[in-house]
Amino acid sequence: MAQADEPAAHTSFAALAPMRDSHGVAMVRQKADTAVTEQAPRPTLFALFLVFFRIGLLSFGGGLSGWVFREVVTLRGWLDEDEFMSGFAMSQILPGANITNLGVYVGQKLFGVAGAAIVLFALLCGPFFAVIGLASIYGALNSLPFAETAMDGVAAAAIGLLLIVAGRGAKRASRHMASMAALLATFIGVAFLHVSLLLVVVVIGPLSVWAAWNRSAGQ
Repeated sequence: MAQADEPAAHTSFAALAPMRDSHGVAMVRQKADTAVTEQAPRPTLFALFLVFFRIGLLSFGGGLSGWVFREVVTLRGWLDEDEFMSGFAMSQILPGANITNLGVYVGQKLFGVAGAAIVLFALLCGPFFAVIGLASIYGALNSLPFAETAMDGVAAAAIGLLLIVAGRGAKRASRHMASMAALLATFIGVAFLHVSLLLVVVVIGPLSVWAAWNRSAGQ
């Protein structure tokens, strides 16, 4: 009788093994999902508004793309670097102000149409009222001797922020020969040969997209 019971006991343990494995896989997946959630915190619409309102109100002399990168990628992790660079490239080739295009991209990526509208309003409302308020005293401020020096300092800081984004983009492009070739061709054509930016976008843009498409298809 004892021998007859042994196969049944063995069968029951074998039947429990998949359950234990399934439970273990579920626990691993749960931990992985938790880790992903912790690495990619989702903002609120109000937090998104505050960030871009501050950028629009306190930014001077350009360099806004670098500021957006610092706020959205480096400090808060709302987007990863690849997502930001994709939006940054798109904002450069589309008509309109680059910072507006980039902000709308970030808002749409996080909250869809509502996020895009919030970011657009946040970027524009602060400078709108600031310009109206300062228009009457702009002439007096511009005539002060320290005003030009202060603006030179602000411009230098803005260039530094742009160099951060440019360096990140160059590092990303260096992973692939086609992207690096497009980067160098654009730089040489615009900086040294003074080729029209529209011509560069029309010629090099499609070639770069085609190369990236083929690379993605090959992977």
